[in-house]
Amino acid sequence: MFDVTTKSMKWGEETLTLETGKFARQADGTVIATLGETTVMANVTFAKEAKPGQDFFPLTVHYQEKYYAAGKVPGGFFKREARPTEKETLTARLIDRPIRPLFVPGFKNEVLVMCTVLSHDLVNDPDIVAMIAASAALTISGVPFMGPIAGCRVGYVDGEYVLNPDVEDMQDLRLDPEQRLDLVVAGTRDAVMMVESEAYELSEEEMLGAVQFGHEQLKPVVDLIVELAESAAKEPFDFQPPDYTDLAKRVRELGEEKMRAAFAISDKQERTTAIAEARQAVKEQLTEEELAHENLGDAFKKLESSILRGDIIGGGARIDGRDRETVRPIVSEVGLLPRTHGSALFTRGETQALAVTTLGTGDDEQIIDALHGNFRASFLLHYNFPPYSVGEVGRVGPPGRREIGHGKLAWRALQAVLPAPTEFPYTIRVVSEITESNGSSSMATVCGASLSMMDAGVPLRAPVAGVAMGLILEEDGRFAVLTDILGDEDHLGDMDFKVAGTEKGITSLQMDIKVAGITADIMRQALSQAKDGRMHILGEMNKALSSAGEFSVHAPRIETMQIPVDKIREVIGSGGKVIREIVETSGAKVDINDDGVIKIASPNGEAIQRAYDMIHSIVAEPEEGKIYKGKVVKLVDFGAFVNFFGKRDGLVHVSQIANKRLNHPSDELKEGQEVWVKLLGFDDRGKVRLSMKVVDQETGEEIKQPEKAEG
Repeated sequence: MFDVTTKSMKWGEETLTLETGKFARQADGTVIATLGETTVMANVTFAKEAKPGQDFFPLTVHYQEKYYAAGKVPGGFFKREARPTEKETLTARLIDRPIRPLFVPGFKNEVLVMCTVLSHDLVNDPDIVAMIAASAALTISGVPFMGPIAGCRVGYVDGEYVLNPDVEDMQDLRLDPEQRLDLVVAGTRDAVMMVESEAYELSEEEMLGAVQFGHEQLKPVVDLIVELAESAAKEPFDFQPPDYTDLAKRVRELGEEKMRAAFAISDKQERTTAIAEARQAVKEQLTEEELAHENLGDAFKKLESSILRGDIIGGGARIDGRDRETVRPIVSEVGLLPRTHGSALFTRGETQALAVTTLGTGDDEQIIDALHGNFRASFLLHYNFPPYSVGEVGRVGPPGRREIGHGKLAWRALQAVLPAPTEFPYTIRVVSEITESNGSSSMATVCGASLSMMDAGVPLRAPVAGVAMGLILEEDGRFAVLTDILGDEDHLGDMDFKVAGTEKGITSLQMDIKVAGITADIMRQALSQAKDGRMHILGEMNKALSSAGEFSVHAPRIETMQIPVDKIREVIGSGGKVIREIVETSGAKVDINDDGVIKIASPNGEAIQRAYDMIHSIVAEPEEGKIYKGKVVKLVDFGAFVNFFGKRDGLVHVSQIANKRLNHPSDELKEGQEVWVKLLGFDDRGKVRLSMKVVDQETGEEIKQPEKAEG
């Protein structure tokens, strides 16, 4: 019944296996990829003809983590997988970015790639396995795909690069001082196509070395996919790229002069209007047949690309008059919004980000239900890109894949400089509102978020800045690396290369390549140029703020205290009774974790102190020789019982009440009376012995006893 083909290889410490022929036989291509005991199924289907008038390539990539893969039942009310999680969305983008440029130019049939995690061993991250499975499924499906690609994850410990580190090792670089890098690299056998990373202030050479290491490690996987395709690939789909040479020539003849004049305009809005007018002028001179041509949009793009690229490669100025290495003018402002905890407005040319920081307590942490376990996130960064930022109208709804991806990139750039949770026990949420955009709003978010957090009083280890680099690479080998690219330079160029970091090193790198053939020398120049740009931007940011400012008066104050783990139950009480009483009495929020770390939060310092004292009285032990203020709770013939330390009572013997003889304790005391007592010690049965007569009952000071005469 099944015609199964299986290929395996040793990859790092695990065995990688690719299998096809048993599952989903009606899909155009299906591959089951297994690394260790992590298994992902990738299914590829594609339409056999394009929709009429289709002017873009409709590729859709889905990545799904099934909870059964890790032997878990989904949380929530419905108990089934619902909308994509952040991890699923980011992984779908991770797979999409390196495969999209490798479809044959002109192919506009709809393509669907679905990756489903079937098993997760909690060691090998399924995102890399999914990328390999998707590439293999595309390669055997017959779709016009110029792959295969492969991907791998790279870590960096003690100066050594590590292939595919365990999931647990990469969970939070802040909590593992030995692990300094989480990098994913994808590419063909000949070229790197995509890089995504978060790092702990690596140098440019260390980062370049990680990319080269990753590329070398993925080459055998590409060979394995080719080996599978040689045995199991379907016949290639009969697709011939449409020839629109004559149309492109006609568009150039009619529109080059006006289009070149439009690209000479430096203002984005004016340039966009002029380009639209130039296009319309060309269309008015085209025949009905030419207007209906499915590649008319490609012809216009080819003209625009040749103008922009030709001017730069030829040594001319860029669209806005800059040379290749100049960063656009920058203005940084902080403290704009009076009631927020921290705010900053970062403007670079026609790109602007309003970043706002809010400080919360442990109750505000995000609980994340992942395949490899539940954990809490105390640093959140959310990125919003409304239509007005580019002067357009459009639908406004929940964040899309692009917004989630850009927000995560900025999050990665900043995570390395955050203070440790023990030093700064706050939940930090940063929201970046992109109010203008003309190139690299994600890097503006990094700069704005860094300033905003410092404005809120967050003690960052160092400010972080980001810059987007571009590339124009011609077939004859000539190339130009561009610093701080505009939107058009990104759209019509060959590379989007984003680098963020401190003065000390790189904290995040993201690279997307649209052409094969990016060499190590080109990457080295891009990294060097990016460093110069980053240092310039940091200098401009420092004019507004270079370190943490004053803590906002509107933010909650949080104090932490550590208690023994065996005392947690006493602080919480039966059914939470004790901790509820502490919260109600003190007016402060109290959060306890399993390690005995208690966070006490309130805008009122007195409320924090009250809660601290109440907790301390529960968990602390009375010290021999110390004086305490207590209350008489019971009188008996032989003395008085005094509540002096939390709920601890002790006996003041009748002989220790006063420096005179008493017939009964009631001669001197009454129940409910407040007194000062000194803890003399504990008797053989562990009972507390207290004394009043050695303490001045007015001042609470110890009465010095006369020294006994010698001899």
